[in-house]
Amino acid sequence: MGRVTVRRPVVTYARGTFRKRVDALAAEEPLELRVGGKALSVTMRTPGQDVELAHGFLLSEGVIGGLEDIAVARFCEGTGPDGMNTYNVLDLSLADGVAPPEVGVERNFYTTSSCGVCGKAALDAVKLKTRFSPAADTSTVDVKVLAALPDELRERQKVFASTGGLHAAGLFTTSGEALVVREDVGRHNAVDKVLGWAVLQNRIPLGGTVLMVSGRASFELVQKATMAGVPVLAAVSAPSSLAAELAEEQGVTLIGFLRGDSMNVYTCAERVVA
Repeated sequence: MGRVTVRRPVVTYARGTFRKRVDALAAEEPLELRVGGKALSVTMRTPGQDVELAHGFLLSEGVIGGLEDIAVARFCEGTGPDGMNTYNVLDLSLADGVAPPEVGVERNFYTTSSCGVCGKAALDAVKLKTRFSPAADTSTVDVKVLAALPDELRERQKVFASTGGLHAAGLFTTSGEALVVREDVGRHNAVDKVLGWAVLQNRIPLGGTVLMVSGRASFELVQKATMAGVPVLAAVSAPSSLAAELAEEQGVTLIGFLRGDSMNVYTCAERVVA
């Protein structure tokens, strides 16, 4: 499998002095996702938990609703020099009766490490394909639990500690128990890996949980939370206007600027209690 970090020489300057040393960088490699042998998506990701990433991506795009919708997931062989497997092409076979994804000019599945699938087509897809309604989730979460989540997330970011170059996403219960934490160069990939873990653990829908992310709360992250039935999405940074709009429409509690004991609750504030 691919490396999560890559060591490279670097020249540092500090206190008036140049020094040569070796630095650890977060690895970034392309991953092509295929469904039934047909290319669906190419994303730049940090290698590792690729099967989780694929399951989470298909869940958040409305292709699958749970573990039973995937028959087989396997890496394609002979994709690198001299026929060596680079583990950068993953093919998934859907279970009988599961409709394949529709890909056309109006639905572009190419993603990058900084921005996932987005746009009007994605917004329409959320409205049409939502299977699990976060609005029906009556769980609540205490402000003290929320205040502790950023530190809980950071403590579990092993690769970030050595590179400083990765986003993280963590899934917690509303009582603060950490279920899973994943890292990636792409914030949407980190979330897909978390949701994919939940698919593989047969835990969809994710009622009574909080999805905590290390960066901003974009529209695409609210989209993914909605598709998995997550009632609370919290971020250390700001949400976008479209993220807040979608969260309100789908009944997701959206929290931004979660730092220490302060936070902004943008939607569905009744779930946050003191």
